[in-house]
Amino acid sequence: MPYVDSDGASVYYERHGAGPAIVFVHGSGGHHAAWWQQVAALRDEFTVVTLDLRGFGKTRLSAPQTEFDGQAFHGDVVAVLDREDLSDAMLVGQSIGSIPALRAGLVRPERVGAVVLGHSLGGISHPELKELAAADRAEAVELPVIDRLLTKEFQRERADLTFLFRQMGTFNAATMQDLRNLDTDGPGLEEIRDSGVEVAFLAGEKDAVLSVKTVTRAHELVDGSHLEIVPGAPHSMYWETPREYNAAVARLRRTLTAPKEAA
Repeated sequence: MPYVDSDGASVYYERHGAGPAIVFVHGSGGHHAAWWQQVAALRDEFTVVTLDLRGFGKTRLSAPQTEFDGQAFHGDVVAVLDREDLSDAMLVGQSIGSIPALRAGLVRPERVGAVVLGHSLGGISHPELKELAAADRAEAVELPVIDRLLTKEFQRERADLTFLFRQMGTFNAATMQDLRNLDTDGPGLEEIRDSGVEVAFLAGEKDAVLSVKTVTRAHELVDGSHLEIVPGAPHSMYWETPREYNAAVARLRRTLTAPKEAA
């Protein structure tokens, strides 16, 4: 599978299937292989692209690092978009992966028709949203990390997949504590509106990291945005409730974007 150069990193990515493009951008404990349940379910209808941000998975760095600047992450996504010459792609971010997904969409609107912010506000710069997200985080940190990401019922009933979920992060050089400047200089509402890129918020009803109230308010503030709240789903919906997650992603891909030449 291919690599592409991106400002000091050799970014690993994979391309599967054929059809309208969906590009998945992982969160802090993930990498390209975390999307195994999405690739298998979606590749018959869509082109599915997965990648490893710098510090994650199989992406290689030109020099060892102990800290990773989140401001460089969107460049890794852009490098893949350019190398694969994608157009009208839908970027789907998971948690912190939504931040580089949104920024990449704003940098390359000619290649991106829509950005789906999964369990995240995408680093949007707005005082009310920052306050709401900070309040959500204050509650989340009271929980063990695994309880923020997966429901207790899932952990009890699917000990195998819970173990595999934990193991995913062991393939990464970076941890959440190593990441810097994730939402520094995030885009404002006007920048998003002027880009012409469609935005959708996708979240779970049982997300312990970002509340439905906060996501709904973000949707209200971002003109023309779309909102999908999946009943009973946790923060790591892509892992715990993949059928519902995949259905939501496929529905958004079919309805949000249209080929540029037909626009």
